[in-house]
Amino acid sequence: MIKIQVTATKKLILSVSIFTAALSLPAQAAEIQGNAEQGAKNVRLCVGCHAIPGYRSSVPEIYTVPLIGGQSSGYIVAALQAYKKGERKHPTMRSVAGSLSDQDMADLAAYYSAQNAETKANKLK
Repeated sequence: MIKIQVTATKKLILSVSIFTAALSLPAQAAEIQGNAEQGAKNVRLCVGCHAIPGYRSSVPEIYTVPLIGGQSSGYIVAALQAYKKGERKHPTMRSVAGSLSDQDMADLAAYYSAQNAETKANKLK
């Protein structure tokens, strides 16, 4: 098993990069309105990892999977687009993001951004 340590600096750089990408989304992407109800129908793609508190993935390395409920929709869309383009490296996320349209991304982002502390993390359980 190979352990790769992610320093605070690398996390900050990644966060700034994602934030910058979110601010510079193409005009057409800004026009897409997410539909949380539609996102809830597609959430099955996400809950297998992102709805398990403390879940860790071992592909391609040991990786703590974040719970994304309550995250801003712009951040989620930017992250998914970065995975789809290969700018963020995680084979599973690249595959999932690659299967999503811009509308699917906006819908999932609307669904997750609407969550709060009272929202059940995994609605399929």
